[in-house]
Amino acid sequence: MDRLLANGTVNAAQSGEGAPLFLFHSLLSDRASFDAIVPELEKSFRTIVPELPGFGRSHAVEGGLVAVADRMAEAVKDAAAGAPTIVLGNGYGGFVALQMVIRHPEIAGKLILADCGAAFSEPGREAFRNMARVSREKGLEAITDVAMRRLFAPEFQEQHPELMRGRREAFLRTDPNVFRAACDALASLDLRPELAGVKVPVLVLVGEHDEATPPPMSHELAAGLPRAEIKIIPGCAHVPQLQSPRQFLGAMRGFLL
Repeated sequence: MDRLLANGTVNAAQSGEGAPLFLFHSLLSDRASFDAIVPELEKSFRTIVPELPGFGRSHAVEGGLVAVADRMAEAVKDAAAGAPTIVLGNGYGGFVALQMVIRHPEIAGKLILADCGAAFSEPGREAFRNMARVSREKGLEAITDVAMRRLFAPEFQEQHPELMRGRREAFLRTDPNVFRAACDALASLDLRPELAGVKVPVLVLVGEHDEATPPPMSHELAAGLPRAEIKIIPGCAHVPQLQSPRQFLGAMRGFLL
């Protein structure tokens, strides 16, 4: 069931009953990237899967990642209505979730950050600048192969042609202006000085073969957070919930209790 949050500006799917659990999707994907794990999570949680600002039916915002995080804080407060809340973010959604918790410390009781970090290396920043530039000059089609390679290893793509077709179509539905604004934000982001202020328990997850946000970024993130644990998900890349849903759920299970 879809519902509108934050004064009608954020569209979200909601299912199940229990404590609220929010799932924030990545930049190169959409909320459907959680479809394989929602049926299990909704058995224990009221699972809320929003479309981030500028994606799907959610309104875009001006003002970079801070504005995106503030809009999502509105959505979380609206849906949670004061109940203890867990927020899971994957990739870009992880950066949004982290920025949100930094700016709104009471917004969540627990945080799961999957395949993100606090800041990119210079090569990582340059990759975002390049994607923004090429998409501006030639359109999203020109970077689709690059985007898919950041999500999945080549052998996985070859073994799952149907899934890859859906992921390509989802990426090409992205608003190009929203995509470029996110690339610009991630190319300049550095949340490391603010990590010490995050007091809630955090589970940091990362796919062993993630090229978009490599494991060293997650190790740095976990080291900077006062109450973090880190788990590496074997054999996976940037979206482990799509690549190996069972492993992903298993990695979270103890933390979600």
